[in-house]
Amino acid sequence: MRALMITGSQVQDHEFIYPYYRLKEAGFDVVVALKDGEKTKGIMGTNIPCDDLCEVISYESIWQFMDYDVLIIPGGAKCMEKLRQEKAVLEFIKTWHSKRKIIGSICHGAQMLISSIDLDDYHIAGYYSIEDDIKNANASYCRTYCCSGNIISASHYKYSGEWMKLVLEALC
Repeated sequence: MRALMITGSQVQDHEFIYPYYRLKEAGFDVVVALKDGEKTKGIMGTNIPCDDLCEVISYESIWQFMDYDVLIIPGGAKCMEKLRQEKAVLEFIKTWHSKRKIIGSICHGAQMLISSIDLDDYHIAGYYSIEDDIKNANASYCRTYCCSGNIISASHYKYSGEWMKLVLEALC
């Protein structure tokens, strides 16, 4: 199994670290897409990615990974402010979703969903401060974690365990 994580500078460290290592523990090959394919830092100073064993690619290279099994979008408000401006990333997420492939997003990662796909009739979890954004995208807001179609989302890293359990179950 193979996973692609798309993130950027100032990602919320917990929301990157937990799914990254949980996927590796489950036997996934994990590739991380970052701006210009360069390692960065989380909002709390963690190296992203957290180890030197991970393949790091640029946003422009993500199209080579369309055959992967799952897409993970960690959150972080400051990270999403920048990442939402990356048109190639938004188009990739839109195409990934159109193929009904599994997407896991957490916290402010829901903003990438809002900016890239039609969320009509989906149930989406996201940080409480973006509840209105989720509702304005015609999705139902979920306060904890939920699975809706091919999208599995969580509102906060305190739900990381339950969220990733749903992601992994969806892949089985």
